Amino acid sequence: MPTSADHSPQRIVCLQPSATVILQLLGQLHKVVACTKYCLAVCPEAGGGDRYIVADSWLAHTEEILAARPDLVVASVPYQERSVIEILRAGRRFLGFAPRTLADIYGDIALLGGTLGVAPRAEQIIAAMQRVIAATRACVQGQPRLRVYCEEWGKPLIASQPWVAELIEAAGGEFLGEPGIQTTAEAVLAADPDVILAAWCGAGDRVPLRKIVRDRGWEGMRAVQNERVYCIRDEYLNTPAPTLLQGLEAIAAAIHPELFPQPSDLRCIAAEPVPQDQEALAS
Repeated sequence: MPTSADHSPQRIVCLQPSATVILQLLGQLHKVVACTKYCLAVCPEAGGGDRYIVADSWLAHTEEILAARPDLVVASVPYQERSVIEILRAGRRFLGFAPRTLADIYGDIALLGGTLGVAPRAEQIIAAMQRVIAATRACVQGQPRLRVYCEEWGKPLIASQPWVAELIEAAGGEFLGEPGIQTTAEAVLAADPDVILAAWCGAGDRVPLRKIVRDRGWEGMRAVQNERVYCIRDEYLNTPAPTLLQGLEAIAAAIHPELFPQPSDLRCIAAEPVPQDQEALAS
């Protein structure tokens, strides 16, 4: 039970999965009174009980937030201006994140830990993430650096965020393109990457690898010819939280399969059935 001297928030509404994951690892999930359906996908422990399910940072509804009677609302990009106004209009303390780099993510973890009075635990989580990333980087030292194209959305093509570029570098790859920026199928084809990674926001592990290769005219690309095209689960790369370590594991296995075990949820194009129309062309 909180003491009379404990002024930290006791009822938290999380509008973004990354915040829910961080709160769980901080041992503060019991303070979360409402979260989004996307939070449950990455943090199933947040389900059940009497927690409210509310709209995310993009859609945020004042009436839903107020119904949960929070003393802190935590959100993260992407926002709409109207949604931020709605959150502030709810008249509750608001903590908004907009991470781009791993350093930003560490800062968000530290900020949440400090806000909730568990700063030492936050520092432990940050240090653990840094150790795993450093160990991965040490493992690939001296290995050839493969050129990697990684996208977070397919229509239009949008390259993954800067923190993903950092993970790819740590795993022994060279990130192609500009992180977080829209590109074209033609530009990626011209770059001719050694490895293609797809982690579409909201798609889970359901990116249709053979279809995007066919539709974009990538059949002659080096990565496709060598069957180095992979789908990584959305939440492993697009949730700026310690779950990124699962993304790092998948990235490392895709770039250097000779050094890292293959996670069961890293899906390769070689495992996808060839569409019937392509089988007919090949016969």
